[in-house]
Amino acid sequence: MSLYPLALRLTGRRVLVVGGGAVATRRVPALLAAGARVEIVAPELTPFLRGHVDAGRIGWHERRFQPADVEGAWLVQVAVDDPAAAAEVSEAAEQHLIFCVRADDRDAATAWTPAVTRHGQVTVAVTDGGDRRRAMAVRDLVASALEAAPQAAPEHKGVALVGAGPGDPDLITLKGRRLLAAADVVVADRLIPGLLLGELRPDVELVDAAKIPYGPSAAQEEINRILVDRALEGKFVVRLKGGDPYVFGRGGEEVLACAAAGVPVLVVPGVTSSIAAPALAGIPVTHRGVAHEFTVVSGHVAPDSAQSLVDWAALGRLRGTIVVMMGLKNLPKIAARLIAEGRSADTPVAVVQEGSTPDQRSLRSTLGQVADDAVAAGLRPPATVVIGDVVSVLD
Repeated sequence: MSLYPLALRLTGRRVLVVGGGAVATRRVPALLAAGARVEIVAPELTPFLRGHVDAGRIGWHERRFQPADVEGAWLVQVAVDDPAAAAEVSEAAEQHLIFCVRADDRDAATAWTPAVTRHGQVTVAVTDGGDRRRAMAVRDLVASALEAAPQAAPEHKGVALVGAGPGDPDLITLKGRRLLAAADVVVADRLIPGLLLGELRPDVELVDAAKIPYGPSAAQEEINRILVDRALEGKFVVRLKGGDPYVFGRGGEEVLACAAAGVPVLVVPGVTSSIAAPALAGIPVTHRGVAHEFTVVSGHVAPDSAQSLVDWAALGRLRGTIVVMMGLKNLPKIAARLIAEGRSADTPVAVVQEGSTPDQRSLRSTLGQVADDAVAAGLRPPATVVIGDVVSVLD
């Protein structure tokens, strides 16, 4: 079969995705990155996709497909494993002269998704005549050449805890990206860069850990079990975590679980949003003559809770920078407690939402006003709160 290669400009154009499972989870991030107006039709969604819906980035019709759904779409992506249901979708797309990608049967599709690698502004797509593995191999060769570091991939065993960075897929380390390319199983958090999932081999098992703040999440014990069981089956498992595995990421618990089962673990540090989000908002967490220290604390437990392990009285006496992670919900109580412990209500504060991503937003305020300002601005998790004079030092 002779294919005609084509690059689609999807910005602002409607793309219909039928199905809300693992295939859709892989494909949607690339469509969003291309600027498409994505709508999903599915009775259920993975927590990863639900996070995009909650953030207003994609539309969701909570039901089964209807032929009229294809009307007005520029492209249809079928992401279901039911051949009869997939055939119904592609038939409707055919009648409306809309190209249709099918995950279940490439021969029945009118368009194929190529193997893709991205490096800055360069995107390389490799198509094939049915030999998907060869296309992926060619893609990987091109990626290696672009990285100017071609080398044979080593054999990996056990589990790798890989920090994926704050959200920009280019901020994962080279080592992390190479391990991801070698993985047999990927256990991914919701806050990892979604575009990385689109680069996985088709045979990789993707497990969505779905650690959505204050929402549904896979129990840590179940995550530990999956890591250990898959590794003991002889598979190479990558635990892909947003930011750094050890900065409020429960990486230590996963290492202990693997160690108890005799599973070797490799830890790959990641760029933590506690530093990256402020930096990308123009805020250095330290600055000569302004702050000689910075403290990172978790705000998921309120200061007045008996479960809090943070010494808020000591934090109130500090002169340096305080960075609060996962603290947007408890921000009113956090701000009030720091003021009560001696921090001035006029202390500059910044809140950075979804740092390093296209949806990054920043708010500047003061400790006495930030809780109200964050609500008025409609800020949502994930967000990083920076408290201290460094907030305004580069203004």
